[in-house]
Amino acid sequence: MAPTELLRLASLSLLLALVVQPHEAYGSTRGSFLSNDGSAAVSGICATSVTIHGYKCQEHEVKTKDGYILSMQRIPERRFEGNGNAGTKKQPILIQHGVLVDGMTWLLNSPQQNLPMILADNGFDVWIANTRGTRFCRKHVSLDSAQPEFWNWSWDELVSFDLPAVFDFVFNQTQQKIHYIGHSLGTLIGLASFSEGHQADTLKSAAFLSPIAYLSHMNTALGMVAAKAFVGEITTWFGVAEFNPKGQKASAFLKRLCNYPGVDCYDLLTAITAVRDGVIAKYNYGRPDYNRMHYGEAKPPVYNISAIPRNLPIFISYGGQDALSDVKDVLLLLDSLKFHDEDKLMVQFIKDYAHADFIMGTNAKDIVYNQVLRFFKNQQ
Repeated sequence: MAPTELLRLASLSLLLALVVQPHEAYGSTRGSFLSNDGSAAVSGICATSVTIHGYKCQEHEVKTKDGYILSMQRIPERRFEGNGNAGTKKQPILIQHGVLVDGMTWLLNSPQQNLPMILADNGFDVWIANTRGTRFCRKHVSLDSAQPEFWNWSWDELVSFDLPAVFDFVFNQTQQKIHYIGHSLGTLIGLASFSEGHQADTLKSAAFLSPIAYLSHMNTALGMVAAKAFVGEITTWFGVAEFNPKGQKASAFLKRLCNYPGVDCYDLLTAITAVRDGVIAKYNYGRPDYNRMHYGEAKPPVYNISAIPRNLPIFISYGGQDALSDVKDVLLLLDSLKFHDEDKLMVQFIKDYAHADFIMGTNAKDIVYNQVLRFFKNQQ
């Protein structure tokens, strides 16, 4: 690819530019740690982004019921804590990344400014999740199969398989209910999952940063074009099982999006979303008869956000400059929660914040993360 094309794609988003290692479709990248069988493994998120700053870090693998193996990272204690608090039971927090990125994005800022390490330094047991489709995930290959099968999936699988798998794993490891933090896509799958009653026995509270539930007022041409598709469906078009945003086909797809009239490619996080027709609904099989086979109705059912338990402690933070999580759409989300217990819902509006500021903003610690900490500590 020509240098000018690379620069064009790089301008889509700083987040994508920082994903410097393309993943193989069925490869596995694991951290510098001892795996479950005690054998040494190669570098991963722990080695490259956590232990170098003086934190302990564990790499884990979680298998979903439909055959994916997801990578998870655990930061169990504050930096340089030593053995003084060994065995102390700490409150687990599960952090879920946004679309087209992975758990590494939470660690792009310095230890003093990124959310996982701030949480660890404040006494929490931090777990970072990676969904299918990222470079820290692979499809399980059975021993009797020489070649892995291509695996097509939609975002519903993140709700039905990925999130339950990581929740169950963390709960089994800690035997405690779990605080949840989602950004962008992480809020979408969290809202959908919790509205279906999943994780009811393991969820303690939830924080949604730049929440996605409605896209009726998305204000960018790129978002309006790309809201018609999601990573899982794009992979079907590409004919591959995993979406590699640095790959040639993905680059060509993104370039075509950038050439669409009126499209501004500055913010890739508006590029691929999982919401259609303004609401979050289950996967559309494209034909009424197929939908009836799966759902008993011609159109996919909508996830009912108002079905989230009213006594679940929820923190929502959104920005006035967010091109994807538009203020009017967040207000629709809040309207869905209008019957939520007042003392269980905390809302923060930040006038000058955009989508990526919630994970990359240099002042996010003072403006957002301190509020998140206060919220979680009030649930102890």
